[in-house]
Amino acid sequence: MNSRRSFIKKSSLITLGTLNYNFSPIITDIDGVDVSVITYSFNTGSEEANVVVQNCLDSGIDNIELMGNHIEKTLGIPRSRRSYADWRENVTNKQLKSMRKFFNDNGVNIFAYKPNCISSGNTDGEIEYAMRATKALGADFLMNELLDNEDVDRVNYFSKKHKVKVGYHTHSNNLGSNKMATDQAWDYALSSSKNNYINLDIGHYINVRGNTRESLIEFIKNNHKKICSLHLKDRQYGKIANPGVSDNQVWGFGDTPIDKVLRLMRDNSYKFTATIELEYRIPEGSNRVKEVKKCLEYCKKALIS
Repeated sequence: MNSRRSFIKKSSLITLGTLNYNFSPIITDIDGVDVSVITYSFNTGSEEANVVVQNCLDSGIDNIELMGNHIEKTLGIPRSRRSYADWRENVTNKQLKSMRKFFNDNGVNIFAYKPNCISSGNTDGEIEYAMRATKALGADFLMNELLDNEDVDRVNYFSKKHKVKVGYHTHSNNLGSNKMATDQAWDYALSSSKNNYINLDIGHYINVRGNTRESLIEFIKNNHKKICSLHLKDRQYGKIANPGVSDNQVWGFGDTPIDKVLRLMRDNSYKFTATIELEYRIPEGSNRVKEVKKCLEYCKKALIS
């Protein structure tokens, strides 16, 4: 954790576009637990890097899982998806390192990078780009959705070549999905490469039928050495995801024991990060940054109790 805090925080922001904001050093280490945020929480669109940094500063969090669309838009990815693969394969490490410098100079650390270019439909060149980007950004992990075994093997080749650790993320009771967050979901990925880790979404885990609060705690205890991060959200037991009626709840009103998980991390000195992922509906009169701050306060209250 301290190694991820080794960069020097500046007193004011450099600019990409028009950004000018003075701030004091941010601390998101709460009683030994590192609390981070996935940039998806602020907005699901493709905001450029300066907007992401501003959101981090305004919310009070300095450690992020960075979604790839933000830096790709900043670096000028073409509008046509048909050009994506060629563009990614030609992005230089110098360009990617400039993004790392921008975030670090402004007090924000990228602990994980989640590109949107690792699936059966992406080229080997795109996967290699994702590996290069993860290293150039200074991230500890590349995050990705859990893949079929054949595609896991393909990623394993490049993760070994580039010495990149990959955290795999699963979902819940989505219709037709075979990537649900069961206790066995990560078995092949973990057994096929020492570079593979678990990115555990505790809300999705609770949403899977048959999983319980007790089994969640036991899964974390049994697998803590291979967990790279947790996604925090509050979902309900066993409900099919419905685009019109989400079961994601304001924290504390669902079935996910976020507070108990955080205290488990604290009491056992687990070193992986707990990542805020805001997915519940934004209350009237609020916004995503305000709600991320509320989630951070929830974490603080849970950890000082």
